[in-house]
Amino acid sequence: MPETHELETIEIQLLLEGIFRYYGFDFRNYALASIKRRIWNTIRSEGLTTVSGLQEKILHNPACLERFLVDVSVNVTTMFRDPKFYISFRKKVVPMLRTYPFIRIWHAGCSTGEEVYSMAILLQEEGLYDRCRIYATDMNELVLKTAKAGIFPLKQMQEYTHLYHQAGGKKAFSEYYTAAYENAIFGSSLKDNMVFAHHNLATDTSFNEFNVIVCRNVMIYFNSQLQERVHKLFYESLGMFGVLGLGHQESLTFTPYEKHYEAVERSDKLYRKIK
Repeated sequence: MPETHELETIEIQLLLEGIFRYYGFDFRNYALASIKRRIWNTIRSEGLTTVSGLQEKILHNPACLERFLVDVSVNVTTMFRDPKFYISFRKKVVPMLRTYPFIRIWHAGCSTGEEVYSMAILLQEEGLYDRCRIYATDMNELVLKTAKAGIFPLKQMQEYTHLYHQAGGKKAFSEYYTAAYENAIFGSSLKDNMVFAHHNLATDTSFNEFNVIVCRNVMIYFNSQLQERVHKLFYESLGMFGVLGLGHQESLTFTPYEKHYEAVERSDKLYRKIK
């Protein structure tokens, strides 16, 4: 007889295989410890007791799948997260972008969009936003809806204002949003050059050529096989001398694509494609 943890692993594999085959969402190469924690959160919130019970409910109830997607997606984000990244972007990447007549930027795994709006504000302050198009993608339709609306809780603006100034912000942060009904509504001038779309890094392919790809704190939840797939996707999607921005705990080191990039700012995980 298999031990309990072996049986649980088999159940998780069957659940993820069923979700992939029936719905097309592929979580099979997510890091096991991370996905397991989120599966059990869903099991408890659905009033169930086993992984197999969750599999049955998800496969027969699409609404349960939607709730599972929210639980399993990692949607922890803030505006101007890791301010030093934005300072380095202003100093090292913006001068490169000034040489392009038109700039395409891909925010992969954009979640609820806070970092997308942060980038738009930065580019607007640097006089580049008028010739930019930001493609913001995520596999979760619910977070994309939030991102597209550009409406965030007003109570978070004090923290975001602090991070904005730490990141080299040049204005009063309140100029970028209107306060109404305990919400901060970001202006249409920021949203005009954004395109929000569904894209799954585990299964989907490249859809354009980009000057910048930003994917921060997403691949830490993937196993090495899926990380390699995503690095291949980004390499194929970046134009020559395009810039890749990763999260603080992520790196190109030991990937098959390491030799194809040079560090723009290694400490802030900014790399430039050179071959």
